[in-house]
Amino acid sequence: MTKERLYLFDTTLRDGAQTNGVDFTLPDKLRVMALLDTVGVDYVEGGYPGANPLDTALFSEPRSVKGRFTAFGMTKRAGRSAANDPGVAALLDAKADAICFVAKASAYQVRVALESTQEENLASIRESVAAAVAAGREALVDCEHFFDGFKENRTFALACARTAYEAGARWVVLCDTNGGTLPNEVEAIVAEVTQVVPGDHLGIHAHNDTEQAVANSLAAVRAGVRQIQGTLNGLGERCGNANLCSLIPTLLLKPDFAERFELGVTPDQLADLTHASRVLDEMLNRAPNRHAPYVGESAFATKAGIHASAILKDPATYEHVAPELVGNRRRVMVSDQAGKSNVIAELERLGVDVDRKDPRLTRLLDEVKERESLGYAYEAADASFALLARRMLGTVPDFFEVERFSVNVERRYNARGEMTTVAEAIVKVQVDGEVLISAAEGNGPVNALDVALRKDLGKYQPFISGLRLTDYRVRILDGGTEAITRVLIESADETGARWTTVGVSPNIIDASFEALIDSITWKLLKEGAPE
Repeated sequence: MTKERLYLFDTTLRDGAQTNGVDFTLPDKLRVMALLDTVGVDYVEGGYPGANPLDTALFSEPRSVKGRFTAFGMTKRAGRSAANDPGVAALLDAKADAICFVAKASAYQVRVALESTQEENLASIRESVAAAVAAGREALVDCEHFFDGFKENRTFALACARTAYEAGARWVVLCDTNGGTLPNEVEAIVAEVTQVVPGDHLGIHAHNDTEQAVANSLAAVRAGVRQIQGTLNGLGERCGNANLCSLIPTLLLKPDFAERFELGVTPDQLADLTHASRVLDEMLNRAPNRHAPYVGESAFATKAGIHASAILKDPATYEHVAPELVGNRRRVMVSDQAGKSNVIAELERLGVDVDRKDPRLTRLLDEVKERESLGYAYEAADASFALLARRMLGTVPDFFEVERFSVNVERRYNARGEMTTVAEAIVKVQVDGEVLISAAEGNGPVNALDVALRKDLGKYQPFISGLRLTDYRVRILDGGTEAITRVLIESADETGARWTTVGVSPNIIDASFEALIDSITWKLLKEGAPE
């Protein structure tokens, strides 16, 4: 049986750029375009040429991208022809394969936002699409506010969709612009639209204001649309857009869709999805959503001992798909809820050889539970757990010993007469009987300590040259100024490997330093540094 083709339209560079705190540079956009090639999307929407210098520059020259490079902009303004509209002219001049026009599909929006008439709005759609088709471009029309408009004035909303299709638009995209439509409504409305525009010319553009964007997109596919718009990691204004990192694996791996449809995404590209998701977050200096479906660090994580025992027998007991299919991995976490199965599974993943009958495993599990009662969180700190386990099994070298450290934070005027805060740290360590003293300044006390500690570790310095801290998280465990503080530090190295360490103390600096030492020790151990 021949499968129907579904087309993926990525709008990370345009709609995703409207995310609060996200500001793409031109090099950023080029890097994201290369990343989208690895995902296998069919359309890449680059932005709004003519609206700002960045997007104008992006479209000034042809770009090497496997998906159809798409320019976005408004239909012609009322009262002028498409030939005399500067916005339409900028779209036609852009070096793009396709043009996506945005047009109001709500009588209310036409009246209030555009202060125009329904007839003028339909004419703008018709003439803009005709101009793009005449210029040899593939035309798309985003019917903005379509679902709200349909519920308000069904006849006008359908007229907008029909006009775009009859004018030659390859895709008529139904937009849930305010993100308030529910899946059952989407499915029913799309079914009606297919009586006016064939489903293989319909798309869906869903926003996530009720956490329904993915569900709404899937509902639209069931009802007949064959193009799905979204963004990597669900980026977008307000609550975001439909998340392609959730949609792609659902469409490829769930039988209801996989048996009926095909995408332009290969198994190898699907297996690169987790990597792509995390590379984008790294580019944007955002912490990845650990609980994101499919690609999140916790998407295939198991904490309870009874669950871990079942997963080790058969992963399908608690996994809806195999994590390897999307480039993720199974995590059997060690915590105060863990059983021996969790400990064994995590030790095996970390490459620690252990006899399952070793009595020290029981002592290790007891130690983990005791430490977690004090505030440690080993489920989120794999490297610290591995070090604890190796120490209890007697296999961690004493690479270096910290004899003392001190940190000073001073608020003072600098040479320009500006008030500034300076953090200075001094660390005294012993390596092979040699005492090494290092001092450094930093943006804060933890940064100063980190720089000082890694400034001179004698013979171990070459092994840590590529080490860097990528995330720092603090949690106050029981309130008050004298509270116990837990610090989690995420580190990375030149190979792209990442690990997390934990420190706990009533003193935030001491907790941070404990996590820093574990991070460096793990790097040395990983590199096979000699004692």
